[in-house]
Amino acid sequence: MSSATDDRPTLTVIQHGPDVPLGRFENWLDGVDLRVVEAWTGAAVPSIEEAGAGVLVLGGRMSAYDDAVAPWLPATRRLMADAVERDVPVLGICLGHQLLAAATGGLVEVAPPPGEEAGVIRVTWRDEAAADPVLGAAVRAGAEGGGTAVAVLQPSMHADAVVTLPPGATWLAYAETYPFQAFRLGSALGVQFHPEASPDLLGAWLRERDGDDADALVAAARASDGHVVAVGRAVAQAFAAVVRA
Repeated sequence: MSSATDDRPTLTVIQHGPDVPLGRFENWLDGVDLRVVEAWTGAAVPSIEEAGAGVLVLGGRMSAYDDAVAPWLPATRRLMADAVERDVPVLGICLGHQLLAAATGGLVEVAPPPGEEAGVIRVTWRDEAAADPVLGAAVRAGAEGGGTAVAVLQPSMHADAVVTLPPGATWLAYAETYPFQAFRLGSALGVQFHPEASPDLLGAWLRERDGDDADALVAAARASDGHVVAVGRAVAQAFAAVVRA
């Protein structure tokens, strides 16, 4: 998916599987041309010189260290580390958040004891989030969308977690089960939650796991979707603005 023009910057998107797409972000990333790399098909992850004006790394079923299952992960981690070094905007979502931490000196724990975090969760902003070039817009949107500037509701579906932030990172948000829900390192932002996910997409993930609570979790997602949309759209639009700048 790419239609590069002379006056619109290119945003490279690394997608790890067909079931974890851009979702709503496809319509919310304003003013950029999307180059989607379907890495699971064998498409090559570009170098930082080839990546364009920004990098977005989506979620996936594998762990951040699962190089044998997903042989494109080393190149993805290298791309993210190089982007930070060269001040290229990066957004990592879920697995992308974990890959960003692993690529820059943090630590991800695979299947930690709290277990999976699934459904729409309460994400609480730390004070630093209000001044973040991307999440600042989400803080404001949360206040306007029926929540507060302190906490928002966002979709979540993961079992691994960042347990140590990279050196020099700023911690931006936390949740009850897993504390490191968002962090910034220079030009890069990682979020553990899924601001791109609709209730239908979240439901598809929920129904593939063990448990009989998928219908209830999807119903809760639909009930809170107005708030979820306001925050998710703010994240996408603010990140696109940073890429354009």
